[in-house]
Amino acid sequence: MGAGHAHLLHRHGSSPVHLLPPHCKLVAVLGFVLVVVSTPREAMWAFGVYALLLTGVAAVARVPPGHLLTRMLIEVPFVAFAVLLPFVAEGPRTEWLGLSLSESGLWGAWNVLAKGTLGVAASVLLATTTEIRDLLLGLQRLRLPAQLVQIASFMIRYGDVIADEMRRMRLARLSRGFEARGPRHWGVLAKSAGALFIRAYERGERVHLAMLSRGYTGTMPVLDAQPAGRAQWIRTALLPATALVVCLAGWALR
Repeated sequence: MGAGHAHLLHRHGSSPVHLLPPHCKLVAVLGFVLVVVSTPREAMWAFGVYALLLTGVAAVARVPPGHLLTRMLIEVPFVAFAVLLPFVAEGPRTEWLGLSLSESGLWGAWNVLAKGTLGVAASVLLATTTEIRDLLLGLQRLRLPAQLVQIASFMIRYGDVIADEMRRMRLARLSRGFEARGPRHWGVLAKSAGALFIRAYERGERVHLAMLSRGYTGTMPVLDAQPAGRAQWIRTALLPATALVVCLAGWALR
């Protein structure tokens, strides 16, 4: 946790967004997402304004559109779910290009797509402009339970270790001529998953014993998280505050 740990989402930079304290950005993103979720789905114009706000943040942070869009592909399963809603939902139906679609399903699909996409975009912007170590510092500064911060720290630090173990096991299978081609090979993959679990568990025990031998008592050293000034809080509050005004206008004009 004390060492730097680069990740694929982060993009190094020195923009005003990069330099903001991590706990301020965490609060701003959380507030923005809560406002977006609270917006009535009928206020379609409001979601367009939210998208413009995030576009402005990305421009200030100097994040290329391609970098942002490719990392938003994580929401593809939610998009697939939203596409199915108009076909499976009940209620009054409407015809479009020869298809019978549920009106409530169309509204539900729009609701999922709009709010989900904006939430993912805000989260990706946060990860793009903030190092993982800084995010942990921000969570610690916000008084998140220490156990949760430790769990997140260990997941980040040892996730790559487990991934490397998976790659080595895969190479070992390939070197022995194994290639999964159908259900009859699922048994071998299941045994590999079980072996990976045992190896990860044993590695965790060894790491825990090593930590105990170095004086670990159940709590990690408190990292130095600098407090944010009033000006920094004001700058980070611009995004959720503007979104809140848009949300209230959406409810008023509904």
